Amino acid sequence: MTVVSSNEEYSFTKPNRPSVTLLAGLGVEGDVHAGATVKHRSRVAQDPTQPNLRQVHLIHEELFGELRAAGFEVAPGDLGENVTTSGVDLLALPIGTLLHLGDEAVVEVTGLRNPCLQIDNFQDGLLKRVVGRDEAGRIVRKAGIMGIVTVGGVVRPGDPIEVELPVGPHRALERV
Repeated sequence: MTVVSSNEEYSFTKPNRPSVTLLAGLGVEGDVHAGATVKHRSRVAQDPTQPNLRQVHLIHEELFGELRAAGFEVAPGDLGENVTTSGVDLLALPIGTLLHLGDEAVVEVTGLRNPCLQIDNFQDGLLKRVVGRDEAGRIVRKAGIMGIVTVGGVVRPGDPIEVELPVGPHRALERV
């Protein structure tokens, strides 16, 4: 993992931190999106009692290089993620994958981040770079994955990430 970020206020970007503490069943301690039930404003408006499947947002650092090549300047924390990874193909992981972060923390992958128009407010045209279509016309979301904290712990830049795939048939990630 390369960077960890959190923000106690609603804003699009999240400041980088020397560490974050993941809390089981809640998310990132002190982060505006932490909680057992949904915290994203549009989801709260729909049904505030929904379980929060978006406690932790992870993005692969490789996306930033792809975006830079297309003329955008995006750095860790800029897209609101809590954990920036390197060398892990996050988008290819199946639902239920366990990500062991650092010495203790475990995050269960719940699905893909569904990017919203706020991305274009951050940098005009960026949304089209993180959401597109494949050759078959299916929507492809590249803005990271979401998960829930199953085991808490402190996570720091440079900590290792261990990927534990689920047993049984794998289910492809869908938006959450």
